[in-house]
Amino acid sequence: MMRVLPAGQDAVLVELEDLDQVLALHASLSAQPVAGVRETVPAARTLLILFDRHEGTAEAIAADLAARPLTAQPDRTGRIVEIPVRYDGQDLDEVASLTGLARAEVVARHGGSDWRAAFAGFAPGFVYLTGGDPALNVPRRTSPRTAIPAGSVALAGAFSAVYPKQSPGGWQIIGTTSMPMWDIGRDPPALLRPGDRVRFVDQASQPKPGHAPPAKARPAPETRPAARLDILAAPFPLLFQDGGRGGQLAQGIAASGAVDQGVCRALNRMLGNPAGTPCIEFPGGGLRLRASGACVVALTGAPRAVTLNGSIRLSSHTPIALDPGDEVLIDAPDEGLYGYLGARGGFSVDAVLGSAATDTLAGIGPEPLTQGGWIGLAQQRAGPVGAPDAPPALPKPGDLVEVDVVMGPRSDWFSDEMRRHFATQEWQVTAQSSRIGKRLEGDRPLTRDDTAELPSEGTVSGAIQVPHSGQPVLFLADHPLTGGYPVIAVVAAHHLDLCAQAPPGTRLKFRPLAPFSEIAPRRAGYATERAER
Repeated sequence: MMRVLPAGQDAVLVELEDLDQVLALHASLSAQPVAGVRETVPAARTLLILFDRHEGTAEAIAADLAARPLTAQPDRTGRIVEIPVRYDGQDLDEVASLTGLARAEVVARHGGSDWRAAFAGFAPGFVYLTGGDPALNVPRRTSPRTAIPAGSVALAGAFSAVYPKQSPGGWQIIGTTSMPMWDIGRDPPALLRPGDRVRFVDQASQPKPGHAPPAKARPAPETRPAARLDILAAPFPLLFQDGGRGGQLAQGIAASGAVDQGVCRALNRMLGNPAGTPCIEFPGGGLRLRASGACVVALTGAPRAVTLNGSIRLSSHTPIALDPGDEVLIDAPDEGLYGYLGARGGFSVDAVLGSAATDTLAGIGPEPLTQGGWIGLAQQRAGPVGAPDAPPALPKPGDLVEVDVVMGPRSDWFSDEMRRHFATQEWQVTAQSSRIGKRLEGDRPLTRDDTAELPSEGTVSGAIQVPHSGQPVLFLADHPLTGGYPVIAVVAAHHLDLCAQAPPGTRLKFRPLAPFSEIAPRRAGYATERAER
């Protein structure tokens, strides 16, 4: 049985019976795309579909899906990839106990299986592998580890996988490999692609190689460019950001990009730069810069005071002309959190996988900039400048902000009383927040009667996930591609930038736009016809 569930205003989550149906629907959509669909994220029992609501509707997509037979076969012509493994994992004995098999039998069955890469996981290069011996179906650990080394070969449920980088996780670790799953210098960076056939080769007789090395970062240039902004003080790392690297979810690469896209676009309009020109994103204040030559810069985002050469007081949200040797001090904001710095003609920065965005979760993009570094000025030709936007009204610590949300996709995992509680309680933004997500805290956590484990499924920016603690996490730009906790609601697109700018201490109150319900199939013209009546 197919269920189509709302996942915000720009996505739906399609729930299916099993992985075979997921892969069949994914193959069908790849062969015959639906109008407006931008990307799809397959998972164990769901397919997340992201669409452009100016080109299609959730109801039209649901109608199209309902008419598709779930018999299309995924591509079975993938490469054969052999992965050398030393079966020395810290959970190998536990897996043997759970399965009733000897250690040697666990190794033999894992290495003797013809695994197939099904879909990308929570991090770039993390690929869920299916087709293993059914006897190796084991649960996740009851207590996840805070750090699993890169190269760890693991089992969870009916899946196997290799951790591409050190990260938290709850899978059962049975071995290690020195083969890197993710290498930014490789094309494509991910070793495995959906459809590949994977064989694990026991390396018991070989010298122990150690864990897989992390992907090498691109070295920064040693020579300072003549046209630059020197970073004299930076209490927080400065990140290059732009519109993000869309279209690469199949490799497990999320879009990332500026957490406040609106003010990033306004910054480039003000400077006459092409849309999407990279800017610098930073929280807080205390940033001090010195110009090596004449240039024009501007600041948007959280309003803040700017001091030129120690005495001239300026404001943000207006162009500032700098001469060689001029120093600029950027104060902390009175409201909001993130600021954005741009220069007319742009900055000199290399794109990584098509974007200059720095993804802090995946570790993709230009390196963060710190005190003692510099920001190169590209000095490219710019166009007509736009009128400066008025500084936005942003929340301050202690403010109460009402946020529109779309209930779902997993609202029905919570009782009616818990859903009312979610929408009536005030949730405070905690200091344990970042570009990955806002951690929220309420006097009364959310609980659910059904404590069953949710198989990992695709997530979107603005998703409000409820972990075991009952204290929600509101995902932002660097959120994981998939998650294993129920998402009770998704922030409406028009309030996502506002949520990103909420500093610690801000209180959020969620306002559902409508009660939760599954999406009923309707023909494409239904909404237009109804509006014209």
